[in-house]
Amino acid sequence: MAATDFKDYYSILGVSKTANADEIKKAFRRLARQYHPDMNPGDRNAEARFKEVSEAYEILSDPDKRKQYDRFGQYWKQAGNGAGGGWGAGAPQGGATAGGFDFDFSQYANFDEFLESVLGGVGGRGRSQWSSYGDASPKDSSRSSGFNGGFEDFAGYNRRSTGVSLDQEATLSLSFAEAFHGVQKRLSVSGQKVSVRIPPGAKTGSRVRVKGKGKKDGYGRQGDLYLNIELKPHQFFHFDGDNLVCDVPISPDEAVLGAKIDVPTPDGTVTVSIPAGVRSGQMLRLRGKGWRLPKSGARTDQLVKVDITPPTHLSDEERQLYERLRDCRQENPRQTLEHLGL
Repeated sequence: MAATDFKDYYSILGVSKTANADEIKKAFRRLARQYHPDMNPGDRNAEARFKEVSEAYEILSDPDKRKQYDRFGQYWKQAGNGAGGGWGAGAPQGGATAGGFDFDFSQYANFDEFLESVLGGVGGRGRSQWSSYGDASPKDSSRSSGFNGGFEDFAGYNRRSTGVSLDQEATLSLSFAEAFHGVQKRLSVSGQKVSVRIPPGAKTGSRVRVKGKGKKDGYGRQGDLYLNIELKPHQFFHFDGDNLVCDVPISPDEAVLGAKIDVPTPDGTVTVSIPAGVRSGQMLRLRGKGWRLPKSGARTDQLVKVDITPPTHLSDEERQLYERLRDCRQENPRQTLEHLGL
């Protein structure tokens, strides 16, 4: 860097010459976010300003470089490296240049990855990507092993490359009635009160997004809250896919002769015709009497599983009648099994 190209790094960051490391980091963080190309697409002036800010932070965050800079002023580089030494002498080809400061922007997927590299590698916690250009390409340069310590201030940002997010998740348990009809719930999540409307038709595995109720960072940003729905078991209903299933017991005479019985559905009781000769385990379909579909509001089907249940306490008259049925019965239900064998 020629003497005529000298830059006042303190002025670039807007800090005094007595600023401590935290003040320098805070100033850099604010300006880097303001001028980063991701925030200013196509703005050449913002990109140039960003590179100046990055260069200033690279020098002032390093105690040795800052000491050299403060001592020798515009000749600090020559004093440190000998005559003719340039800052970007070891930069990779294709790197962008701002006032002699060379680095390759394309290696960073987004603003947060850039911050991870800078704040995690500069200032004594590790080795930054930039300072390693002299002896390795950007893809080969190792990340600072102390990156968490230098980057935890930024852990709140949604970061596509590393998965750190401001979003938050919680589990919400609902009864069948609450889930079927929909319900308004008042929750306490991480110390904040959240009011949320659960639409009709939620079931176990459903996710409800509550916008702007996730974690907060120090920059006015807030993620979303995702509620994972769990339904409490019901004594009568259970799911088969989107359909509801229920087991309904019937007596042997109802199975033989047929009958009309009352069957509960989510929104009331309906009369169901049991066909004569129905078998135990047979399914009867009640169309449009099942669960609500959240998007359309339509109803699925309710499947009624027939369970032929023999009486356990017979009166004398009932026993005599069953004995008479046995004696006069002509059909053998096991006839097809008589000639089976190995």
